[in-house]
Amino acid sequence: MNKTIRIGTRDSQLALWQAKTVQSQLENHGYKTKLVPVKSTGDLVLDTPLYEMGITGIFTKTLDVAMIKGDVDIAVHSMKDVPTMLPKGIIQTAVLERAATDDILATKGDIDYEKPCTIATGSLRRKAQWLHRYPHHSVVDLRGNVNTRLQKLQDNDWQGAIFAKAGLERIDVLPDTYEALDWMIPAPAQGAMVVVAMENDTFSVEATQKLNDLKTDICTKIERDFLRTLEGGCTAPIGALAEVVGNSIQFRGCLFSLDGQTKLEAAKEISIPNPQGLEHPVRLSAGKDAALELLENGGAELMASIKSEMNK
Repeated sequence: MNKTIRIGTRDSQLALWQAKTVQSQLENHGYKTKLVPVKSTGDLVLDTPLYEMGITGIFTKTLDVAMIKGDVDIAVHSMKDVPTMLPKGIIQTAVLERAATDDILATKGDIDYEKPCTIATGSLRRKAQWLHRYPHHSVVDLRGNVNTRLQKLQDNDWQGAIFAKAGLERIDVLPDTYEALDWMIPAPAQGAMVVVAMENDTFSVEATQKLNDLKTDICTKIERDFLRTLEGGCTAPIGALAEVVGNSIQFRGCLFSLDGQTKLEAAKEISIPNPQGLEHPVRLSAGKDAALELLENGGAELMASIKSEMNK
């Protein structure tokens, strides 16, 4: 174990927290490590909505390049930011145990949802689901790291802003006033952290594989298969959640129109022989199967409409 594993990460507070978590776990296994923070395009360009930047993987591309160039050995990401197709030569080696999957609404006090409200989010998925439930509300774009977005909520005349609960909890900035959005289906792999490495780097691959949480790995695979089959990337309002419940994995997926008026849903249940360890093979096609059902029942037309609107 003489090699020092260089851990590539974005330099935001949350990304560094995630990288340090991986660093700690690797060092607990006896490995030497070094953090290598870099700034991504998604962090540098804060005045343009993500979906207008024209590419998926805006938060991961810089680290992909650093890995391919040999400047870092592994990279740590929020899994929901990672494209479902990794660059050639880069492989997923571990998914850490998942945190909360919920979206929450950070507020500045009580909200009367019957009245017109302004809600902030940079996510098409959150915007569409919010407008589906509250079509008389307005949704404005919100960009920046977690702390920046929380401050923008205080500085603007908005009633609330939507966040992933896991991110706020990880850096201990969960506000005193928030509401759980248990009706909102999260982004595929929300709350999960993923480690990637170069496929030919046997040392780093074997080291990071020791951090993999099988239950989280399986559930996020199902969710990302749903996303991949719908061809959503970061440019369509797609939600997906797979959970181990008793002796089964229960999956829900959704696709919305950009304005939230149209909603398509699918659900699947997979029986599992060993819910404690999931050691035995389970049928993992649920995400793909659910997506194909949606595509056959209006989803293909809806995706075409979304892509047409996005390209205007």
